[in-house]
Amino acid sequence: MENAELGALSGRSQQAVLLSREDASPVQVAAADQLLQQDPFGPDDLFRGIDPTAASVAAAHWLAAAAEVTGEASGLDPTRVVLEADNIEELPHESPTLVLGLINDGVSPYDAVTSLVRHAMQVTDGVLPDPTALREQLDDLHETLARHSGEEEPDLTDVALRLTPLDPQRPACDLLEDLLTGIHGCWLLHSEYENLDHDESDDVEEWDDARAELEQNRSRERFAELVRDTATRHRARLI
Repeated sequence: MENAELGALSGRSQQAVLLSREDASPVQVAAADQLLQQDPFGPDDLFRGIDPTAASVAAAHWLAAAAEVTGEASGLDPTRVVLEADNIEELPHESPTLVLGLINDGVSPYDAVTSLVRHAMQVTDGVLPDPTALREQLDDLHETLARHSGEEEPDLTDVALRLTPLDPQRPACDLLEDLLTGIHGCWLLHSEYENLDHDESDDVEEWDDARAELEQNRSRERFAELVRDTATRHRARLI
């Protein structure tokens, strides 16, 4: 565990990638950032050799870059692009959208990620970390049910309310998965608008599976390059 704290995940300390921690080693964040530089969609090594909280910090930075690229292409608010992409493919959009909103408000990727992981870990321990926020959630739920049911006092007996958007048993790993899926969602939405810019006269040939796969790979690489440029331009928020 001491080796893992220092960012050296080898031997038995590599088991730390299965755990969730409230903080993140700068060494591990930098290592995760380098892996995402190679593959902004998230290489497998991000899950095998990096502490999940640190990997999530880097992934939050890259998600914000992907959202900015997609927002520029679509004209949509970058904080809403993952939610919009959910209309193309079902995505776990709640935590990525929450992270994007926090970063847009000036919160660092480190603080955005560690606050979410810490909150989920407190819920796991049976602690209600923010009663005021829970009251607001209940009020919102009440208003939503009242609007849809037409009842002034809807019955909340059989309604479940999640206390955290993350899996409380593995919050950091769950968040990392969600953030990387969010980057994928950004590409999905970006490719929709990218395709609108293509001249229909260029699509003369019949598209077979092989050509469709080739164009999809090209689209992913074009998107990845745009995200790399944007992530590099905003790298100061990760340091």
